[in-house]
Amino acid sequence: MKVNSLKISGFRNIEELFIEPIPGVNVIYGENAQGKTNLLESIWLFTGCKSFRGAKDSELTGFEKDFARVDIGFFAKNRNQKSSVVISDKRRAELNGVKLKTTSALAGEFCAVVFSPEHLSLVKAGPAERRKFLDTALCQLRPKYAEILSKYRICVNERNSLLRDIEYHSELYDTLEIWDEQVAVNGAILTSQRMKYVERLREASKEIYEGLSSGAERFDIKYISSAGELSPDMELFEIKNSLRTALKASFKEDIASKTTSAGAHRDDLFIGINGISARNFGSQGQQRSSALALKLGEAQIITDFTGEKPVALLDDVMSELDVNRQDYILNHIDSQQVFITCCEPSSVLRMCDGKAIHIKAGGVIPE
Repeated sequence: MKVNSLKISGFRNIEELFIEPIPGVNVIYGENAQGKTNLLESIWLFTGCKSFRGAKDSELTGFEKDFARVDIGFFAKNRNQKSSVVISDKRRAELNGVKLKTTSALAGEFCAVVFSPEHLSLVKAGPAERRKFLDTALCQLRPKYAEILSKYRICVNERNSLLRDIEYHSELYDTLEIWDEQVAVNGAILTSQRMKYVERLREASKEIYEGLSSGAERFDIKYISSAGELSPDMELFEIKNSLRTALKASFKEDIASKTTSAGAHRDDLFIGINGISARNFGSQGQQRSSALALKLGEAQIITDFTGEKPVALLDDVMSELDVNRQDYILNHIDSQQVFITCCEPSSVLRMCDGKAIHIKAGGVIPE
């Protein structure tokens, strides 16, 4: 998977821009607010996902512009392809000259992973962000996972509703076991899939982090279940029984708090450096390296699963990293096409190979 050409018109502060990136490392550099992140965001459109910056479509069209358009030429599935996305009152997309019903239909046609400063929440924020990371990754790889996740959330919401009403209607006690079973059944599938994914992610991200730290630090991740010690090789019925037991054990606590305190919606991902929590004790550089290792590990799993190496979009990845870690990113992540944004021209000078693209006022400055 690689981008051959990119043409942008009227997208945020980019009036007109055209680039032909190389298959390896492409460094997009320039001062702040010149359009570097906007360029990455325009590429991300072709994954069929919403903006990784959380922006509404109305915010993607340039000032006093009626529409924005992005055209891309890319290589995937052993052939050159082309696609376009137009944003006006809504998004419209074409793939190889064929109009698509929705831009989400591009999902699976063009694959990318993105790292942005917001992804530091993977390490810094609470468990919800790490569960979201795992669920999002699994939804892309296994479409049925999204269906089970939706069912599970409905079951938990129904059980919570029951817990809120049960003190006023004692007859509801008889129905609690029904929802316990549904939470356990669907939760067991989610938990099993998450644990298996984490096992694959551990190996991929450990190797990447070792490169970032030049082997000086040991990186590890572990799935933490609210149902106790579980392992990825357990059978579904074993995980279900553990979840059912945890729900029964927390019965009194749940009645008092009126919420379900055990289950897949309460699980977490431990991220450790040298055996201690990166969230609680990691430096800024270590936390950023951890998040980057997880995102690049995600890319490796996509490659293993689909046979396509996704394009890596790394926004402001160099900040708070020492020179050795920056050099690793610039010179050793070369097995896939990479786009890196940075402010410092000195970073470009340390690049042994690759292409530098200077962005200013939403345009490319000729070298």
